[in-house]
Amino acid sequence: MLLKSLWCSHLGHGNEWIKAEKKWAKMAIFLSLKPSVCGYYFYLCLQGGSFPTCKRTSAKKMGLDGVVLSELWFSFYWFLTQFVRWNLVYRYTFKDRLSQRYEKVLPGIDIFVCTADPRIEPPIMVINTVLSFSIEPRSPAAYFSTSPEPHDSNPLMAYMRNRIETTTSLGRISEEIKKEHKGFLEWNSVSTRHDHQSILQMVIDGRDPKAVDSEGQPLPTLVYLSREKRPQYHHNFKAGAMNALIRVSSKISNGSIILNVDCDMYSNNSESVRDALCFFMDEEKGHEIAYVQFPQCYNNLTRNDLYGTCFRVINEVELAALDANGGPCYIGSGCFHRRETLCGMKYSKGCETEWKRENERKTRENASVLEESCKVLASCTYEENTQWGKEEMGLKYDCAVEDMITGFSIQCRGWKSMYFNPERQGFLGVAPTTLLQSLGQHKRWSEGQFQIFLSMYCPFIYGHKKIPLKLQFSYSPYFLWAPNCMATLYYVAVPSLSVVGGISLFPEIWSLWVLPFAYVIIAKYAYSLGEFLWFDGTIQGWWNDQRVWLFRRTTSYFFAFLDTILKLLGFAENTFVVTAKVSDEDVSRRYEQEVMEFGCPSPMFTIISTLAMLNLFSFVSCVKRVVVDIQIKALESLALQIILCGLLVLINLPVYQGLFFRKDKGAMPTSVTYKSISLALLACSIALY
Repeated sequence: MLLKSLWCSHLGHGNEWIKAEKKWAKMAIFLSLKPSVCGYYFYLCLQGGSFPTCKRTSAKKMGLDGVVLSELWFSFYWFLTQFVRWNLVYRYTFKDRLSQRYEKVLPGIDIFVCTADPRIEPPIMVINTVLSFSIEPRSPAAYFSTSPEPHDSNPLMAYMRNRIETTTSLGRISEEIKKEHKGFLEWNSVSTRHDHQSILQMVIDGRDPKAVDSEGQPLPTLVYLSREKRPQYHHNFKAGAMNALIRVSSKISNGSIILNVDCDMYSNNSESVRDALCFFMDEEKGHEIAYVQFPQCYNNLTRNDLYGTCFRVINEVELAALDANGGPCYIGSGCFHRRETLCGMKYSKGCETEWKRENERKTRENASVLEESCKVLASCTYEENTQWGKEEMGLKYDCAVEDMITGFSIQCRGWKSMYFNPERQGFLGVAPTTLLQSLGQHKRWSEGQFQIFLSMYCPFIYGHKKIPLKLQFSYSPYFLWAPNCMATLYYVAVPSLSVVGGISLFPEIWSLWVLPFAYVIIAKYAYSLGEFLWFDGTIQGWWNDQRVWLFRRTTSYFFAFLDTILKLLGFAENTFVVTAKVSDEDVSRRYEQEVMEFGCPSPMFTIISTLAMLNLFSFVSCVKRVVVDIQIKALESLALQIILCGLLVLINLPVYQGLFFRKDKGAMPTSVTYKSISLALLACSIALY
């Protein structure tokens, strides 16, 4: 259990706006016994690879070598993660003091809502996210989903929904709407999503005194931008969109602070902006801060978080640890940026911002003139022969995780970042509702992170003498997600196959060498479960989390590892797969019932199913050997492998249900079932001979 040590940092000359809480995790006994598992294998290596109860063979030697390397990797990665988590910081803001001092000079905020594909990111979702920043308590969709009143009880909401859904289903804009909004007129018959000019419209001009709501309150400026896209120019995915927004907004509103959110990540807390400003406007430390990162949370999680999407421990522990070690990473959404840092500014002690002066900067150009002059900033050719996306200007290109590499490079320019996890979640989004969506998302993340580690932006190379050493280490567990696949695949497959061949890779059940194994396994998973429950998780949720991490390591991380190597060798290029934010009714119903979704053929499902069948065949072979053939000696020498095999069978129960027992559309495809059975039988046959 974590031990608490509470202290207050008196920021703001005695009137603290931010209270910080530190925690230290003391696990000295666990630290001392973890290497003993590897020690067992080194002992065997010194003995020439011999086993206490088995004759030496080349197969056993190879199996032992693989286990040694796997244990070395697991030990290294475990030490790395524990080093990072040793020190945590939790922060609290005091917004009343912010209001007392700076209410009249609060800086302007530009909010970027990014969307890519209307088919998987429905326009109604985008509109709800936009509206969530100007109404209380939250987005219309979120409000009506928890209200006893039906969705259609509000005529304006019903009208908006009907209008958007009708347009989406027809795939075209009606003439009536085109006349009302000139931006739609620019989407002519020859325009496509990947070939069109810059389209920009100031839907609401906040400078206009007539721009008020029904109660007479001024409305914020609302701008629609679709940057120019041409087949011959690479558009650089989300990073390119963000850079175009940075340039265009600097001409129209030029807010000193930029908040960017994904189109599904609506505002759940109207105080989030003031929370962030408490950091930026602190007299003592505010001038050092480049960005304030909020956690990514979701509003559609099931009770037991079927696909382990919540990142409960990451949000509560690991990001707080990054904060304590030098600053959290930028995770792409729910992040408040100082505009200057996104435009390449380096930190210096004299770079304090005059918020009042920045806030008073207004442009007086006519809206139509301003729109036309801004279009060039979103053109395909604007970035030619510039530093945008390359060195220090804007978000960086050529990386699948443009957010993380951008935040890292900002920190290397001397800036600090802060992590803020308020009691009321600041932003809520839509979690993946199918297993394939979740695995695909992690494949992109782990691939981009491993790509950074193998590039010039490796934290130990690019960050050398620029950021603290402990922050360099703090990035490493995420950048090394992908290599975890090799050791995990080995442990999931080889010990089980060795059982089929009667080869013992672990000590006998009565050997004293079992004690280190037993201690490490029990201590690790007991601590993991306790930590998960401490942060309001459930036992079933923890079990689901273990299952999904196993699936990720054997599929998402494996393909990410291969693709990264292929890119380094020049055989592949970067791609960006947008995670779908919508699913059909059958899929949604199964998700709410916590029934795992398979449904379509995928190489990832083939790997998952093959490993599941391999362990099932191995476990059945063990049972037959002990029960039918009465080989008790085999039970003693192979006990740990049998236990491992049995646990893998248990954790794969949803896979067996999808393979053999389910008849719905979310079941495992027949082609995957045949492939997995054939491959597993082939592997077992090879192990026998």
